[in-house]
Amino acid sequence: MELERCMRCTLPVTWETIYFDEEGVCNICRNWETKSKAIDWEKREQALLKVVEEAKQTGAAYDCILPFSGGKDSTYTLWAIVKKYGLKPLVVSFDHGFYRPLTLENRTRTFRTLGVDVMTFTPNWKIVKRLMLEALIRKGDFCWHCHAGIFSYPMKMAIKMGIPLIIWGEGGGEYEAYFKYQDLEETDEWKFNRRIIMGMRAEDMAGFIGCELRDLEPYIYPAKRELAAAGVKSLPLGNFMPWDVQKQVQINKIKLGWQEDEVESTLPGPSYEKIECMFQGMRDYIKYLKRGFSRITHLTTLDIKHGRLSREDALKLIDQYEKRKPQSLEVFLDYLDLSEKEFNEIVLKHLIAPAPKIDPESLPYGPKLWDQDLWYREKV
Repeated sequence: MELERCMRCTLPVTWETIYFDEEGVCNICRNWETKSKAIDWEKREQALLKVVEEAKQTGAAYDCILPFSGGKDSTYTLWAIVKKYGLKPLVVSFDHGFYRPLTLENRTRTFRTLGVDVMTFTPNWKIVKRLMLEALIRKGDFCWHCHAGIFSYPMKMAIKMGIPLIIWGEGGGEYEAYFKYQDLEETDEWKFNRRIIMGMRAEDMAGFIGCELRDLEPYIYPAKRELAAAGVKSLPLGNFMPWDVQKQVQINKIKLGWQEDEVESTLPGPSYEKIECMFQGMRDYIKYLKRGFSRITHLTTLDIKHGRLSREDALKLIDQYEKRKPQSLEVFLDYLDLSEKEFNEIVLKHLIAPAPKIDPESLPYGPKLWDQDLWYREKV
């Protein structure tokens, strides 16, 4: 069964927050029209400049916090706030445990080129594995610890260090409909609870995995009253400028020596998309089993919107490259002490209608990543 897809892009009916209008065009495309035609980006940048000037006048040791992974978006955002807007950031990085070798090189080169202070936090690995398995079982998504930590830890540091501004990368309106471009989205408690942690708070997870709540302290989002008292403002840079990842990747390369890498769930060859996580292929594979599409659908949709690819050619790429099993499945199962049969049974319980039920056994493996043999293994 073929999934119903937007008549303008490649997003299917199982894409989160999507719906189609009477012309068969999705609301994500309609939101993009607003970005292209209705937003006064000069006015938006003036609003950003006001925020920047206010940040410089707080008297804090740092003007802002920049949450950082080393991927394309956080790298460009860090370059922009330092070189374009003249802010002094504290770079805060939550190390989820899956950074790849080339990403680590990119990070070091970026920090040294820009001359910034960096705080990296690495959580308890044994707790991480328990959280991954629990989230996979309950939601069919093993990334709870990563998303919760990436969003909560910088907020904690903002309060602790008296830094009232946090600047993120792209805005939510790029490829979802939780927010519209008309709205100046903030990364707040609602967004954290609804989108980031899938409705499972650290308090819930402590009960699920049988640990003390203090063991999950890095994943607890600050209370609203704490953030209000500290005056913390949390904004995506993509709300104030027309986000174009390909143009921004070129800036990363030219200004910072940033390098692309292979990714299991994208097209063959080097990619700029999601290179920092060794389990990106696994995340996209699970999405394919649950929703009937994967990363290439997302990437081709963005290229269609930017006029770089036709819908017809995009559908051919999807058919040719999405139906693959990642080689990283072996390492993933090793970490969680699961068999492939157990993994399939867990994931297929989370099938999103009307996605067809896929037989994982029938899927061929994609190519192995160059660095997979360098990754940490539980069983030697």
